[in-house]
Amino acid sequence: MDRRSFLLTGAGALAISGASEARQPAAAGRGAPTSDVPAFELDEVTIADLQKRMTSGQETARSITEKYLARIAALDKQGPSLHAVLETNPEALQIAERLDAERKAGKVRGPLHGIPVLLKDNIGTADRMTTTAGSLALEGSIPSKDSFVATRLRDGGAILLGKTNLSEWANFRSSHSTSGWSSRGGLTRNPYALDRNTSGSSSGSGAAIAANYAPVAVGSETDGSVVSPSNNCGLVGIKPSLGLVSRTGIIPIAHSQDTAGPMARTVADAAALLTAMTGFDPSDPITKPAAAKSVRDYTKALKPDAAKGLRIGVPRKHLFGSSPAADALVEKAIAVLKSLGAVVIDPVDLSPPEALGKDEFQVLLYEFKADLNGYLQGLGADAPAKSLKDVIAFNDAHRDRVMPYFGQEIFLDAETKGPLTTAQYVKVLAASRKGAREMGIDKVMAAHKLDALVAPTSGPASLTDLVNGDYGPGGSSTLPAVSGYPHITVPAGFSFGLPVGVSFFGKNFSEMTLIGLAYAYEQATNHRAAPRFLRTIEL
Repeated sequence: MDRRSFLLTGAGALAISGASEARQPAAAGRGAPTSDVPAFELDEVTIADLQKRMTSGQETARSITEKYLARIAALDKQGPSLHAVLETNPEALQIAERLDAERKAGKVRGPLHGIPVLLKDNIGTADRMTTTAGSLALEGSIPSKDSFVATRLRDGGAILLGKTNLSEWANFRSSHSTSGWSSRGGLTRNPYALDRNTSGSSSGSGAAIAANYAPVAVGSETDGSVVSPSNNCGLVGIKPSLGLVSRTGIIPIAHSQDTAGPMARTVADAAALLTAMTGFDPSDPITKPAAAKSVRDYTKALKPDAAKGLRIGVPRKHLFGSSPAADALVEKAIAVLKSLGAVVIDPVDLSPPEALGKDEFQVLLYEFKADLNGYLQGLGADAPAKSLKDVIAFNDAHRDRVMPYFGQEIFLDAETKGPLTTAQYVKVLAASRKGAREMGIDKVMAAHKLDALVAPTSGPASLTDLVNGDYGPGGSSTLPAVSGYPHITVPAGFSFGLPVGVSFFGKNFSEMTLIGLAYAYEQATNHRAAPRFLRTIEL
C-alpha cells in the first residue's frame, strides 16, 4: 500500500494488516540482466567511483553524462520501458563541459562536481525543463527561478540530468489511484519485476536509480514517498527532519510534513547528496533553526562501527505483522545489529492515538489547498493554472487523458476546506503533532533512552492494478512523517526477487546517528543487488 492509500484507511501507522509473501532463499532475484537489457559499464557505480574516474582522466563529466543519457534512451521508452523519466535536460552536456573545464583549471566544487543527478518533477528548475508534478494541467510550466534544492545542487557542481516521473500530484489526487502513474508520463514500472509497483510518489526516482539511470536522485516525501519507493526498488532513501531541506520552489502537498530527500544505491551516496541539499534558505524560515542544528557533512557519519553501543528499540505492536516476508528479513537485520554491538530493546511500546491517521489526512487536505494555491499564484501571470479550482476544472475538461483510471476525490475534498485559521485545522494539526511526537516517538525514546527505532519499511512490492488501484501491506512511514523526524531505509534482502527495506527512525535532527547506523548495517550485509528487469517474478 502506498503512502496516500495508507492514510486513507484512517488508521495510519496504527492498523497494519494484509496478505503477504512467504520467505524465499536469499539469493533469489539476483543474477545477470535479461537479454533485452544491454550491459552497462556504469552499472552500480558510486559517486566516489565516478570521482576517481574523472580524477584519473578515465572519464569526464561529459562522457559520464553521455553514458547515462544513452542508458535512459535504451531503457525508458523502449526495451523494458520503465517510464521513469519525463524529460532529460537538453543542456546537460553543455553543463558537463563547463564543469570539465573547471576541473581542468584546478577547481572542483565538491563531491558532486560533474555528477549527474535526477530530480523528481515537482522540484522547480528555471531552465529548459518543465516542473509539472506529472500533471497535464501544468504542462509547459517553468518557474522563474530554481528551487533552493536545485540551486544548492548546481552550486555544488551537480549536473541536473532530467526530471523523473511520479505519482501525479505526489499521489494526492484520488483515493483509488495507482502509484507511479501520471497523465504526463504514464505508468512507471519496477525494474525488479515490470508488473510490480514502484510505490509512490517518488516512483520515477526510485525506478531510475535502481536501473542505473544516474548515481542518485532527489525525491520528496509527505508520508512515505521517499522511503516506500526506495523499499520497492532496493534503494537507500532518506526522509530528513522537517526544515533540514528547504521547500522553496517545490510543488507542495503540506508544509507541516513536506521535504525533499535523497534516493541512492548506497548510504554513502545518499549522505553525500543530503549534504549538498541542506542549508539555510531565507525564503523558507523553517530552515533557520534547522540549519543551526544540522551537520555540514553527513558523510562523516560513515563509520563501520557506528552501531556499537547504540540503544535501538523494536516497536513490534504496530509496525510488524503486516508482511511475514518483511518481518523475517528485519529479524535477521536485528540479529546483525546485535552482532555489531548495538543494544536492542525488544519490544518497546510505540502507541500513538488511534485517530492519528484521520487527523493527519485532515491536516493535509487543509494545507494542500492553501499551499498549492500559493505555489500556483507564485508562478506569475503566465501560469497555466492559478488555483486548485483551476486544476480541478482542467481535469474535468480533459477527463479522457487525465482521469482514465481514477478521479480527483481528494482534490474535491480539499477544495471545500477553509483557510488555515479554521478551528478544525488548528485542532487536528495540534492533535496529530502531539500524537506523533509527545505521545509517540518522543515518549518511547525517552522511556528507554533510545538512539533509534527499527522496523520493516514495508512489504515486497505488490502487483500494479490500474483497475482497482493500490493495495498491499502497510509501512512504517507515518510516525516520522507526521512528527517531522528523520527516517532512513536500507535494503534488507529479497522476497521472491523483490527487495525489502529495513527502516531506522528517531529523534528530530538525529540524521548523523541514523546514517551511521544504516551505514554500519549496510557494510555488514551488502544486500543491494541490481535488478533483472523480469516481466514477472520467479515463483
